[in-house]
Amino acid sequence: MHIGIFDSGFGGLTVFRSIRARLPQYDYIYLGDNARTPYGNRSFDAIFRFSRECVDMLFERRCKLVIIACNTASAKALRTLQQKVLPLEHPDRRVLGIIRPSAEALASLSDTRTVALWATEGTVKSMSYPMELEKAAPQLTVIQQACPMLVPLVENGELNGSALDYFIEKYWRETLQTAASQSTSAQALPRIPPTGVSQSACGIDALLLACTHYPLIQTSIRRILPPEIKVLTQGEIVAPSLENYLLRHPEIEQALSRTGSQRFLTTDQTEGFDHLAETFLGHAVLSEKVGI
Repeated sequence: MHIGIFDSGFGGLTVFRSIRARLPQYDYIYLGDNARTPYGNRSFDAIFRFSRECVDMLFERRCKLVIIACNTASAKALRTLQQKVLPLEHPDRRVLGIIRPSAEALASLSDTRTVALWATEGTVKSMSYPMELEKAAPQLTVIQQACPMLVPLVENGELNGSALDYFIEKYWRETLQTAASQSTSAQALPRIPPTGVSQSACGIDALLLACTHYPLIQTSIRRILPPEIKVLTQGEIVAPSLENYLLRHPEIEQALSRTGSQRFLTTDQTEGFDHLAETFLGHAVLSEKVGI
């Protein structure tokens, strides 16, 4: 039995990379639903149907456990899959998401109790992170910032340069402005200083990159943000969370095969997938096209 990792496209490869680096002994199947990406502008019903079809495909390929490495699908499909589909159709299988462990990590690493997250517009509009953080850390203030230009830049290979820096600076400034407007003591906040100058007065001390594409530009983000701001990626959070899950669920862990294999499936053309997957993983990839 394998571990399956599913995303609407390429971003989940950053989660897969971190998981496999931490747990290399298991066998993995990655599925990218590239033919129907992006999910962010789809209806709830469409996202649930797509997610269910992809999870079922991985179950058919002997995946005991599936990680939904997509924020949109985790927000809009995971709970229904866990509560209504699995008990009736796949009681011996498990599906996990990436929002809950990400929210818990963000809450645990904040000292000021004010944190920010960058994500796609779909993830921000879903309000999944504020709702999850309300349960995990109700005293926490979360500043959400949609960053619509970052995914296109990553998928076009612009992982550094002036265009990327422009948008990173833009989104950070908008994050600070939102933090100021949400603060009850906004009048007491000093003027937002120029980018590159210490901005700890905003109260934010941690930034979660709540889109799985963003780790590829983490170096550029880190260079522009103040050094005191912690920058968290979902791969570094989800990998130890999965390891802990397997320790707590030996009935799942003992069913997993251990040959260190990896397969890549895509619902679109393999050539395009292989090219971009190499950018995400740092090594050559030979994928298989599948139909849903």
